[in-house]
Amino acid sequence: MGTPTPGTAARSAVTAVPAADPARAIEHFAELLSFETDCWDVHAALSAGTDDFLLVDVRGRGGWAAGHVDGAVHVPHAELTVERLADVPMDRLVVVYCAGPHCNGADRAALRLAGLGRPVKKMIGGVTGWLDEGFSLVSEDTEHAEDASREVAP
Repeated sequence: MGTPTPGTAARSAVTAVPAADPARAIEHFAELLSFETDCWDVHAALSAGTDDFLLVDVRGRGGWAAGHVDGAVHVPHAELTVERLADVPMDRLVVVYCAGPHCNGADRAALRLAGLGRPVKKMIGGVTGWLDEGFSLVSEDTEHAEDASREVAP
């Protein structure tokens, strides 16, 4: 591509498709935030001792054992059932996460939970995002025995 003709502005791929009008943008981003939260907000809430949601790691046993968010419980997405969640109030928000953007386990879990009539959000980024933010994980090797009580009973 050559130099733009004087008096004409070059268009980038960023502006080639116009942005939505502000009213549509408000609707879109408000809706998006009703489905998702991020690692930073989850970390801040857990650090503050906030107890208004249940954080669920929906990966398999190996992923959980290798490292997970301190404060999460482990329920693989395929095991999210009415029986498994019987002790969790129906109106309690469940926030799910998986390995990261390359994994659809959190989406599968969110779909399953919504189908069970549960309020649900996905923690975008998953474990990858958590680590990218500089937050640490705990593993079964580093947890105390009493922490095992956080697992949701079958």
